[in-house]
Amino acid sequence: MSQGFHQWLAGIRVLDLSQYIPGPLASLLLADMGAEVIKIEPPAGDPMITLGPRSRSGEGLFHQTLNAGKRIVRIDLKRADGQARLLEMAREADVLIEGFRPGVMDRLGLATSRLRAEAPRLIICSISGYGASGESLQKAGHDANYLAEAGVLHRNGSTDPQYFDPPIADVSGSLFAAMAILGALQGRARSGQGCIIDLGLADVIMPLQLLQVADYGENGTDPERRSTYLNGGAAYYQIYRTRDHGHLTVGAVEPKFWRRFSDAAGHPEWIDRQSEPLPQHQLTADVAAVIGSWSLDECLARFADDECCVSPVLNLGDALQTSRLRSRKLVVKGADGRLQALFPAWIDGGPPVPRAAASASESR
Repeated sequence: MSQGFHQWLAGIRVLDLSQYIPGPLASLLLADMGAEVIKIEPPAGDPMITLGPRSRSGEGLFHQTLNAGKRIVRIDLKRADGQARLLEMAREADVLIEGFRPGVMDRLGLATSRLRAEAPRLIICSISGYGASGESLQKAGHDANYLAEAGVLHRNGSTDPQYFDPPIADVSGSLFAAMAILGALQGRARSGQGCIIDLGLADVIMPLQLLQVADYGENGTDPERRSTYLNGGAAYYQIYRTRDHGHLTVGAVEPKFWRRFSDAAGHPEWIDRQSEPLPQHQLTADVAAVIGSWSLDECLARFADDECCVSPVLNLGDALQTSRLRSRKLVVKGADGRLQALFPAWIDGGPPVPRAAASASESR
């Protein structure tokens, strides 16, 4: 990858007060593009240190992964000297990310009004569960709550609502936060002024389902489970079990792909049935019976044509070993020997380079 990618945000300093996934992942993306990220943690560290698997050295692997390339500084923001230190750092920063519940920064003496007064050019991105206004601003929640309340869990799953991994709201919140910060930096370049970004994780699900929202607003359509091709209603966009208990995904949405799939399966009579009303229970059962008579290897050989839109359902270990993924060089080992999932883009004909490890913690 062109070294320009890793210098796009050179000279931008980010203070990240957030914890767990949404804020730290957002600042990790900014660090990938060259921003200097200083992770501000309480004296005991980000609680993420205690969650998930351990590294070979016994440290929290998830915490290390999310904070690669950052400098970690531990400050007690409940103390006056810690608050003063944070204000001093904010005057020299471009972006501040925080993930407390609304009102916590005020109680710490670090209200946005004070931060803006001290640093008018500072861009403040506040990430909370339900946003800083409205009825639920003090409500606790996690990804499953946000998806349930946004109408997503209701229509997904084979028989009952089904959770998602990775956490969609948390990760999408990170992406929207990074996107908003990049836009705010561009806006500041014109106005000279920073801004306050209020991002609720419960809110990020709606733009992800903007097509369904538009359909509901226009036609009153409230999608049920298996009512669309995206949630199991179509035979041409379905997961099938093979004879040896493997799983095969068919994503032949366009008629030309469904035709190639049907011909490869030896059942051209399926071609005209693609337009049958949803849910396509009978067509799905017919395809399932055929797929179920073959092993996974037999299926992959039969549907080897790229135009069939057929894929095996891989576990993570198998996915990481595919030649396609290796050729893209987007999941590689860093200098410490740990696997890293890098920024998923090639720039100027080259892939990204591995991230450096987080610097040793220091306390203030």
